[in-house]
Amino acid sequence: MNKLQCLLCFLLVGLSCSVFAAKLAYSLEPQKIADDTWLLQGKLEDFSRENGGNIVNTAFIVTAEGVVVFDTGPSKRYGEAMLQAIGSVTDKPVIHVFNSHHHPDHFLGNQAFSDTKIWALPETGKLIAQQGNAFAENMYRLVGDWMRSTEVQLPTDPLDIVAMSLMEVGNHRFRFYKMMGHSGADLLMLDETTGVLFASDIVFFQRALTTPHTPSLSVWVANLEQLKNLQYTTLVPGHGPVDTTGLAIEQMVDYLHWLDKTLMGAASRGLSMNEVMALPIDARFSDISLTRSEFVRSVFHLYGRYEEASF
Repeated sequence: MNKLQCLLCFLLVGLSCSVFAAKLAYSLEPQKIADDTWLLQGKLEDFSRENGGNIVNTAFIVTAEGVVVFDTGPSKRYGEAMLQAIGSVTDKPVIHVFNSHHHPDHFLGNQAFSDTKIWALPETGKLIAQQGNAFAENMYRLVGDWMRSTEVQLPTDPLDIVAMSLMEVGNHRFRFYKMMGHSGADLLMLDETTGVLFASDIVFFQRALTTPHTPSLSVWVANLEQLKNLQYTTLVPGHGPVDTTGLAIEQMVDYLHWLDKTLMGAASRGLSMNEVMALPIDARFSDISLTRSEFVRSVFHLYGRYEEASF
């Protein structure tokens, strides 16, 4: 190969690498939802090689003392993009990060914040330690090279909300709640200064909920009833658009009641799992993204419990 051919080869490789890198760039655009408060809203989709796992809502609050981050996204690359998005708003450092629960799209961006306090419920820290590597491997299969160099970064500080349910950071007061309905250990954060409730995956809105680790649908409904009694003005769900009307919780409760009734009725009739998966979706939920696919998954996750209870 002569010098000219070597140069052309080098240029082509460099061009292909730059195009590849651009293709795998998260386009995170901070959306201001309250004073000092920005949302990075994920897509109403499932994990794919097209979206890189950007299906989750993450957020940050710029306080007088520094930046508070709620959830870090599905990959190291996402966490780094989140830092860039924060940098487009403020030059203050990130001083606190909170992981809401142990599902991969909420904590695998932790590496980008490795020099920061990363808080999580004690149970969440244990679950990440036990299952985090398996989650990461599965994300590599689902979204491919978006995950390059992503490794599990454990939370550094257990958040015992019995001992510390309130934290003041700069000019903001954050109150924490522990719930169980979605993952068995779900952290919610209410900014009492702005009235923004970060509900994590206890609430999905306009995107069908997922059920792989719910202790029971009744526990989840009970959590949602608790939320109705909290004083907030804006709700940030784990997936879907911000809600200021209360509709998100009502949609969740309606769907969970319908799902519970459907599975209970199917079990009492002795339907097979495949027959249940083919049942029609109530028209009330036809406009919710991914309802059919998530219903099928919920049948797979939960129907055995209903069959056992019907004996």
